[in-house]
Amino acid sequence: MDKKEIENLIRELVEKTTVSVNEVTITEEGPSNTWFSLEVSEPHFFTLREGEALFALNHLVRKMIETRMPTPTSFGVEAPESPQIMIDIGSFQKRKVDGLRAVAHMMAERARYFKSSVEVDPMPAFERRIVHEFLSNATDLKTESTGLGSTRRVVIKYIGGI
Repeated sequence: MDKKEIENLIRELVEKTTVSVNEVTITEEGPSNTWFSLEVSEPHFFTLREGEALFALNHLVRKMIETRMPTPTSFGVEAPESPQIMIDIGSFQKRKVDGLRAVAHMMAERARYFKSSVEVDPMPAFERRIVHEFLSNATDLKTESTGLGSTRRVVIKYIGGI
């Protein structure tokens, strides 16, 4: 799906909740991350309860995009990777991502200072992915997820200078 189709899908889903969409801004962040920032008439419907409805909207749109992507064939040809999209309303997600990056930076510095492994508090897969991506270029650190279910967390391991 191209960005215009994704924008129309998001607009259609949000407007089915009786919330009108005033404007959609599309921002590229890296080669595969795309932000869809919405200006809506009643943003509080999506940001209440720690953004539960906004999280659900993101999940629903990602799943709908995945179902519309071509499937791999039996001849070993891989299907194109689905784009990593982020829907944001009222900069709610942006503030959350910036906060996660700040925590990742602080914990990475702690791992470097003590030259040991540091565990971050448990978080959902989407948040763990942000931490992993943020620290992916660090040559002296390695990140991995450990635990099961709601206790799954990122461990930042100090591996020394390479």
